Amino acid sequence: MSSSPTRRASSSEEESKPAIEERKRKRMLSNRESARRSRMRKLQHLDVLVSQEAQLKTQNAKFSEQIQAVTQQYMAVDTENAILRAQLNELTQRLQSVNSVLRFVEEFSGIAMDIPEMPDPILKPWRLPYPAQSIMANAETLQF
Repeated sequence: MSSSPTRRASSSEEESKPAIEERKRKRMLSNRESARRSRMRKLQHLDVLVSQEAQLKTQNAKFSEQIQAVTQQYMAVDTENAILRAQLNELTQRLQSVNSVLRFVEEFSGIAMDIPEMPDPILKPWRLPYPAQSIMANAETLQF
């Protein structure tokens, strides 16, 4: 006989081996199913993100079009304002010239004339003198 004792598996150990193998198999299947569900969640999340990306790109394109339209409107208004400012300056100079002629006539004729003060057209454009009645004039009649 050998000096080392041989150990015989008891019947309870032999019965528990298949139970352990069964638990391992179930755990492995459970892990596989969990991994499959995890992959499915990731794919669904990716689909949501792709959809969101498309929606944001569409929104971005709309905003870009709106920005471009507003920029064009701004440019048109800015150009119109520049033209109006130039016209205001020209008309203010013409009015100042007419006022100086009227002052000259008033001084030498002795006839009192109502010559309005000229406000600063840049600081107070709403206070520019406006005649009570409309005056029909064109560029040819106002040339000096």
